[in-house]
Amino acid sequence: MSQIDQTNWFRRLAVTALGLTMITLIFGALTTSKNAGMAFRDWPTSDGHMMITYPWLSDFAKDWDKFLEHGHRLAGMVIGIWSIILVVFAFMTKQRRTLKVLSVCVLLGVIFQGLLGGFRVQLDERGLAMVHGAFAALVFSVMGALIVLSGKQWETPEAETERTTMTIMKVLSVLLLSILVIQYLFGGMIRHQGSGLHEHLALGFVSLGMIFVNFTFCSFSNVSWLRKSGLLLLLIGIGQVGLGLGTWVLKFGFTPTGYVPISDSIQQVTLRTAHTVWGIVTFQAAFVHLLKVYRVGTVSKFSDSKPITVRNSKQVFAVEGGQE
Repeated sequence: MSQIDQTNWFRRLAVTALGLTMITLIFGALTTSKNAGMAFRDWPTSDGHMMITYPWLSDFAKDWDKFLEHGHRLAGMVIGIWSIILVVFAFMTKQRRTLKVLSVCVLLGVIFQGLLGGFRVQLDERGLAMVHGAFAALVFSVMGALIVLSGKQWETPEAETERTTMTIMKVLSVLLLSILVIQYLFGGMIRHQGSGLHEHLALGFVSLGMIFVNFTFCSFSNVSWLRKSGLLLLLIGIGQVGLGLGTWVLKFGFTPTGYVPISDSIQQVTLRTAHTVWGIVTFQAAFVHLLKVYRVGTVSKFSDSKPITVRNSKQVFAVEGGQE
């Protein structure tokens, strides 16, 4: 198997890891939406059972809190095992140093994330639950970076031809990610502390505006990789704002239509969960977009135009035949 084939298989493993992590995120977000984080008072055991010996399926439709919490633990265990496989494969197939480092970072991040979740249970600390949720976005983003860096376009990206466009895209990508960090933290405060609602709502529209500005300047770029990235980011951002507005309506009602919210209804829990998970996806998309922009910047060369200086009043021009 050639090195290219091995890298392609490594990338498939990374994509699978991302998919498994998405399942973990969904279970985790559902657990928080149902306020089921303390369904078990022990960890790493569940009601005294080891992780794989607990009768998990018996809780289905009978005790949703325990079903969701233990499902979240099982999914975390699976992604932990898969992360080990990813690291072993990276070193066995002699992947690039950057990919090795990122795969190790993913494994360490998953381990630390599991410990955060465990300490949250043992200490019964909601503040740790918020940190646990925020750190999940970081680990998920590193996984996205691993996929992008193992792709062919990262190795041979197109070069940007306009210096001004490149500079603006770099600045905008950093500003967007910074705003989303604050926005995501406000979202965590709402879910775990019940505060920061209006700040989160206002920043949501600011974030969408910044995403649109990023998309606009990316559309001016001659690099198709960045144009596609900007468009994808815009579509994800629009979806996130839509989910946020839907969550607001299901939480507080909508007077013009006479809709009255039902606390902890299936629709409310489902939409809150979708908004949370899609928020992590939005954060990852912005993080990956920033990496793409800076990667293109490293291969883009811009020639500085120099003004013509007239040294004396008599200018000599060379013409065919050597005449002046």
